[in-house]
Amino acid sequence: MHDLPADVSEAELREALLKWGVRSVSLAYAPVGFGDYHWSARDDEGRRWFLTVADLANKPYCGEGTTAAHAGLLAAMDTAGALSAAGLDPVLAPLPTLDGARLHRLGERYALSVQPWVDAPSGAFGQRLTARERADVMRVLASLHRSAPPAPAPVLPPGLPGRRRLEAVLRGADDGWADGPFAGPARELLQERAAGLRDRLEEFDRRVAALPTGAGALVVTHGEPHPGNLLWGPDGGFRLVDWDTCGLAVPERDLWHVALREDGGFDAEALSVWAEESGRTPDPSALEFYRLRWDLDDLCAFLDVFRAPHGRSADTEASWGWLRETVARLVDGGR
Repeated sequence: MHDLPADVSEAELREALLKWGVRSVSLAYAPVGFGDYHWSARDDEGRRWFLTVADLANKPYCGEGTTAAHAGLLAAMDTAGALSAAGLDPVLAPLPTLDGARLHRLGERYALSVQPWVDAPSGAFGQRLTARERADVMRVLASLHRSAPPAPAPVLPPGLPGRRRLEAVLRGADDGWADGPFAGPARELLQERAAGLRDRLEEFDRRVAALPTGAGALVVTHGEPHPGNLLWGPDGGFRLVDWDTCGLAVPERDLWHVALREDGGFDAEALSVWAEESGRTPDPSALEFYRLRWDLDDLCAFLDVFRAPHGRSADTEASWGWLRETVARLVDGGR
């Protein structure tokens, strides 16, 4: 996020860092990612950490409402911690506090997690991987998917957390819009394309019904293993960061991110690497389902941004552009 949260101060962050035994730090805001807020911290001895402040009011995939979202986010952080403790090297998990917690509440709305600083370059969302990089990431995912699910790992239902609000807007029955420069245009855009979006929701339901079920169908998934959540190691290996979306689901939830080609198809060669490493065969319908779910989930997230009070900023300008792109992709096709 480019905009800083209005109600989280650096003094509050420094006080919270004492829970990790981290003191005497300088902080620098890092305008990266979308949805959460990030800082780098450095102490007097040159040690560094990466801080993430999660907005619990905007994490419906962790739970509706700040209390449920905090519990869901904590389960995700504990899952990553357990995977790392079990020796899964590609997992860069948040650090525990001195009391063993991997999340610290900042008031009612926010929660802080602290990651070790890794001096390695990251990718960017939308970046295209080379064939070799795709194969390497598939091997990382296979090792994750083969791992024993830790006790905290939540089972992730495939449904859309924001679906009720989206359907109300498509029916023209949602009057819960706050003031903001993009509220009217967003509502008009969704209602203009309502027929096409309802068609995609019907397709979503058909594909949900076709998802693999039965013993062993669910594995530990990261949820968003795109290049923006990858760190390139000096030996060419990868580490996965940003574990707030992790949980138990079918492996295609991860695979489609890596296998998707620029022409909209899926890379059979990359998928074959995962199949060989995991001993499983990817399900084409499940790949298509999670690709569709990603766009519909984004649509719901942008809807929540513009239904809430907002101003004109770099983040809302970007969200308006992404909303239009997402609607066009869902209704008109193409990638």
